Amino acid sequence: MPLPLVPIAGVALRYGAVALVAYGVKRALRPGRTDQQAEDALDGMDEGLAFHRPADRGQTNAAARVRRVIRIGGAAFEFDAAALGRFRLRRV
Repeated sequence: MPLPLVPIAGVALRYGAVALVAYGVKRALRPGRTDQQAEDALDGMDEGLAFHRPADRGQTNAAARVRRVIRIGGAAFEFDAAALGRFRLRRV
């Protein structure tokens, strides 16, 4: 019985395209760095969502943090997501 190569070739082509895109993304990324002041600011945030608009600046600041403990079977994992954002619109 002959081996059906057309379905296998289609799957191989799709996986090859995904691998090529992943390789391109990896090559385009530049090495990052860890900023300890930013890490401390994210660790010091309160849980929840907050907006702040300073009177002396034309900007809006936002902060969000979620912390949860997830238990799967006998293992426990802590989920901690924090984000800071700034939106500023100025006429130049």
